[in-house]
Amino acid sequence: MKQKVTPKTLSGFMELLPAEQLVFDRMKNIIEETYRSFGFVGLDTPVLELSDVLLAKAGGETEKQIYRFTKGDNDLCMRFDLTVPLARYVAEHQNELTFPFKRYQISKCYRGERPQKGRFREFYQADIDIIGSEKLAVVYDAEVPSIMYHVLKKLGLERFHIKLNNRKVMIGFFESLNLSEKSSEILRIIDKADKIGFDNVKACLKDLALSDEMLEVIMTFAMKQGTVAEILDFLKKQEIENEKYKEGVAEIELVCEAMKNLGVDENAFEIDLKITRGLDYYTGTVYETFLDDYKNWGSICSGGRYDNLSGYYTDRKLPGVGMSIGLTRFFDLLKDQNLIQPKAQTPADVLVLPMGDEALLYALKVANSLREKGFNVQTNASDGKFKNKMVYANKIGVPFVVILGEDEVQSQTVTLKNMQTGDQSCLSYEQLPVELKNVLSENSLKTTKVIRYFAE
Repeated sequence: MKQKVTPKTLSGFMELLPAEQLVFDRMKNIIEETYRSFGFVGLDTPVLELSDVLLAKAGGETEKQIYRFTKGDNDLCMRFDLTVPLARYVAEHQNELTFPFKRYQISKCYRGERPQKGRFREFYQADIDIIGSEKLAVVYDAEVPSIMYHVLKKLGLERFHIKLNNRKVMIGFFESLNLSEKSSEILRIIDKADKIGFDNVKACLKDLALSDEMLEVIMTFAMKQGTVAEILDFLKKQEIENEKYKEGVAEIELVCEAMKNLGVDENAFEIDLKITRGLDYYTGTVYETFLDDYKNWGSICSGGRYDNLSGYYTDRKLPGVGMSIGLTRFFDLLKDQNLIQPKAQTPADVLVLPMGDEALLYALKVANSLREKGFNVQTNASDGKFKNKMVYANKIGVPFVVILGEDEVQSQTVTLKNMQTGDQSCLSYEQLPVELKNVLSENSLKTTKVIRYFAE
């Protein structure tokens, strides 16, 4: 006899039980609905790309982590993020797209890194990007973090801060100090300040052979704290005549004002001059988002402005701005802290229970009628006692049950049971959808959010 194979998933690949999957899907749907409400169109680029296309701008650790293989004559890679496929897509279809082009994508990516808490080899990214042709208005730099603000609020989060900066401010500042050649390395070090601490930043900067006086100037500038108004005032009062610096200050001021007009609570964002997004990929506004009570998680969504999305694929300048949520990591961290508590194991609003063979066909008719009116309906047609079927209803967490026996069939009525209160009512076949709509509406406020309260 053939030996049984132990069923198990690969390390670094997340697989959820039904109740968890429902919560994850709800989070994903809320994010997608919010993106769409701002006019973004969804894309679904292939998981596999030609290696010479996908690796055009890869390098370092990222390239080492890529899943790469050959099939026939094709050298293939599995996408490691959603930005490079977007760059290829926009370059390939640039003559068919209308700019500014607003796209979102919520899809799986793959990286062969060492699995650890919050790090997966297969993971969902939830990206938004706005791409322009030749130029893109700075006001879009405000729209992107505003969308993330509304996403987090709709998920049920209240205590978080979006931190923003502008790399032109920082690069212009370093140019004014005649440190242009070292600016990229200084930015990478400063960006680590919240992770490694003030003293370690200073030590790393000393390794760049900077004088004590220069170190003090840099640290005083980069570590400046205050309200948005105070930081803007601080930036404007610097006696810096560098044009790039002035442009960056003007942009960050516009972004802050526009965010408020886009409905972002001014207490939910701040200017943080330490935030530089370490990569030279970003050229203007940059963002990081932190939960106030879980800062040790690091940024839960981040992004920024880039000058030329598709420079490896076309000569046409395609500037853009975008942000991304690492959805798999975010969900895993929330679940680990019991901030989401999955309960229901079914998306059904109602479970239809036929009691006996004579009620089965009537049950199918009732279920179909409810689905036609927009309800999610599950039918349990298995043999068994009434008690066992109610145990099943409790286990899957369905909020309402329609009970159909011989009497209901004869009278063309139904018995509707509220599984939370235990209340039962006898209704006509025609009354059922009206009553179900009313009771579900009364309970809708309990299921509008995800974090902590939303799985109730």
